[in-house]
Amino acid sequence: MTTRTNKAVTVQGNRPLYTAEERARRDASPWTLVQGVLAPVQFLIFGVSLYLVINYLRTGEHHDAAIWSVVVKTMALYTIMVTGAIWEKVVFGRYLFAPSFYWEDVFSMLVIALHTAYLVALFGGWLDDRQLMLLALAAYATYVVNAGQFIWKLRMARLQGAGDARSETTTAVAA
Repeated sequence: MTTRTNKAVTVQGNRPLYTAEERARRDASPWTLVQGVLAPVQFLIFGVSLYLVINYLRTGEHHDAAIWSVVVKTMALYTIMVTGAIWEKVVFGRYLFAPSFYWEDVFSMLVIALHTAYLVALFGGWLDDRQLMLLALAAYATYVVNAGQFIWKLRMARLQGAGDARSETTTAVAA
């Protein structure tokens, strides 16, 4: 649960989203930029793939493009998940499930599981084309929810940064 206080944005009780030390590590880490670049690239890949999947389901056209677009989207997901785990280690000292991003990481596991299930079903020949596309849509629905979770946390981080800046200004003026 995230709450807004006069001093900072807090997560799960009284813990701020980032401590001052974590914020400094986040801002200094090259992995922050990597995540900032990969997230919109992955979203663009998602958008193209979503169009291709829906188009295939509606018209039966561009089968191969739809199938392989999900593979490309899954590879982008794996890339952002691995680099995100590295980022989390640098900033919070653990690869996954840091308190500030616990529920996002939990839901990410479902996103990864569904995308991986798609690959297993595709290369194992376990589902027909329509079933594969429906599985891809399920994976994409979870991806959208998870992306929303991370966008919300980005907003919380900005609010915390603004709150911290106001607190520093107030402290400096009072001194």
